Amino acid sequence: MSFANKVVIVTGASSGIGAATALMFAKEGADVALIARTQAKLAAVAKNIEALGRKPFVIQADLSKEADAATVIPKTVKHFGKLDVLVNNAGMASEGCLLDGKALQAYDDMMKTNVRAVIQLTSLAAPYLIQTKGNVVNISSVVEIRPSMVPTLMFYAVSKAALGHFTRGAALELAPSGVRVNSVNPGPVENEFITNNKLGNVDELNGSLAGFTALGYLAKDDGIGHVILFLASNKARSITGSTYVIDNGYLLK
Repeated sequence: MSFANKVVIVTGASSGIGAATALMFAKEGADVALIARTQAKLAAVAKNIEALGRKPFVIQADLSKEADAATVIPKTVKHFGKLDVLVNNAGMASEGCLLDGKALQAYDDMMKTNVRAVIQLTSLAAPYLIQTKGNVVNISSVVEIRPSMVPTLMFYAVSKAALGHFTRGAALELAPSGVRVNSVNPGPVENEFITNNKLGNVDELNGSLAGFTALGYLAKDDGIGHVILFLASNKARSITGSTYVIDNGYLLK
């Protein structure tokens, strides 16, 4: 699955799925733009890519801010000259439900990053993707399909459901222009997401989540990355508007 001479943007590239996926694209020959909020973590990922003999383009940006998000596509295209793949991986979780008084704040926080930023980036990227017949891969979640069993994560699920409908709508709109749009929907993944979003004790949550999967263990970041690379490659040229679940059988239970 060569991505030689391809330009790939990966948002949320400072850790977890984003960091692993950016490194995998680089290993396959892509020029990668790394987007995230935390400069130190971005630098660490960039160093790993540079060890492969490639030079990533680093953009520090908070995608929940419209002005920051607006810079990502123009800067990348100016630096590399084109765009072939947009991986909308950046996402966040904020706790809040109907009975705790935090519902609207949680909704607003997550929709800004998990949905609005994706729409903004995809809209800005579309003209360049049309030129290269490129594609978009959105990173959603199994809670798009089945609501979270944790009441305080209700609006995380709502944001991912919105992202799923956006994926299908964008795929339909861009198909006549030769641009594909797909979604990867992980179940529980063993990474820093719980810590980054201050959702509780990592070991306890990971242990309980593993028990909810049919296979009895959590996915790894690179396992999600392999699916992302497949969808971004020419091997998936007949796939658009699709939702690819990788959840170790979480939805089966």
